[in-house]
Amino acid sequence: MTSIFYRPAKIRALAFLGLLLLALAILGGMIWRNLHHFETVLSYVNYSHRIQNVSVGLQQSLIGYVTETVPDSQPVVLTKTLNEMQTLIADNRYLLPATKESLETVSSLLANVSKLDKSEKNTRLIQALEVMRQTLDEEGLRREKLLEDINFDTQTELYIALVTFTLILLGAMLFLNYRILHPLNDLRQLLERLTEENYTPITTDHLDPLLFPVFNSYNALVIHLAELEEAKRLFAQSLQREVRLATQALLEQQYSLARAERLAAIGEVAAELAHEIRNPLAGIQMAFNNLRREIDDQNQCERMDLISSELKRLARLLNDMLDQSRHSPEAATDFDMSILICDLLTLTRYQISESIELNCDTPNTLPVHLPESGIRQALLNLILNAADALESNPGLIRIKAHIESQRLRIDVFDNGPGFSQDLLNYGIRPFRTSRQGGTGLGLAMVQRFVKDVGGTIKLGNQQPHGACVTVLLPKECLPGNKS
Repeated sequence: MTSIFYRPAKIRALAFLGLLLLALAILGGMIWRNLHHFETVLSYVNYSHRIQNVSVGLQQSLIGYVTETVPDSQPVVLTKTLNEMQTLIADNRYLLPATKESLETVSSLLANVSKLDKSEKNTRLIQALEVMRQTLDEEGLRREKLLEDINFDTQTELYIALVTFTLILLGAMLFLNYRILHPLNDLRQLLERLTEENYTPITTDHLDPLLFPVFNSYNALVIHLAELEEAKRLFAQSLQREVRLATQALLEQQYSLARAERLAAIGEVAAELAHEIRNPLAGIQMAFNNLRREIDDQNQCERMDLISSELKRLARLLNDMLDQSRHSPEAATDFDMSILICDLLTLTRYQISESIELNCDTPNTLPVHLPESGIRQALLNLILNAADALESNPGLIRIKAHIESQRLRIDVFDNGPGFSQDLLNYGIRPFRTSRQGGTGLGLAMVQRFVKDVGGTIKLGNQQPHGACVTVLLPKECLPGNKS
């Protein structure tokens, strides 16, 4: 599969390399042809120059013979000219085939010219000069024609090279645009789709095979991201469902605890009443026993025995009630109060209105040794009481905890209407509440727990409005603190 994907890339790389080599070959060919043209022109120019030298030599010989300044016994210039002419005849760099024939004609005219008389000598020299002139004219015309052809060929090759390079450049630009820039732009748009959480795969039928690995990897990525997103959504739904169930269970537990506390308060009242009844009942029983010893009537004694047995049964009932009213306090454990408050606020968030803001101000760590379940329930009662006081209106509940004089201080603030003046004057009492539908047991339960661990609780109002409950507890709950 990898070889199939990379074969188009290899073919295109080879094609691009071939175009590059073609451009280099064209450039090298142009340079070589221009050098060849220059060498050809230079050789022809040298050949023409040598012909001109021969013509000049003939002219000098003719002038010498005409003016009779050159003796017949010493034709040096003519001899030199004839030698040069033989060299030109042997050279094949002439432009026209007739040039060689003309040179041979001139050579035959000048052969043994020194043995001729003056008139015949001048005639032959003039004929030789005429032939050389015609030869030079024809060679010049041919050289100009050759230079024009070379110039035309050079320009044509230059234009062809320019067109070829332009086509190669356009092809490279089109390749860069359609095979690199466009796919990169498409990839950028696909990445922008990822930022918008659009995890839809794309079709790859219309794509270039070279891009298959990239876009197939993109499709695999978005499919995996879609699976992760779906798993995240299902997990969030599951978590919300579990939180709702936990919140419902917590509310039910709160209602059960409130009912249990109400019954406990009733039990305390009953226990206090039983304790108060037991003292006079003991006096009544003692007096009744004394009275029983003073009566001798058998019928009266039987009736007195019945009354005595009922008094004893009543005493047993009162003792049993007092035994049941006694409770064993929760054992203290080591825990971090900051973590407990944060967890409690997280759970409470699902029980109160979203318009109410929850806030806490605690140190990073706040180790204590207290009954964890009891203090958790006490703080929960204070938070729920504050939320009930706000009545789902926008507001703030804030918990602040720190160590003050080796004691744990917890302040619970809210910006509701505050406590009633009756509650501030007379303190916390069971079944006394200013809220409609309230039980009057929330603060009573908190007060009972605080007293059990040897702490104090204080109620107050804030300015301009709001309530504050301050709880002072020992940092470490010792056995002597528990009742």
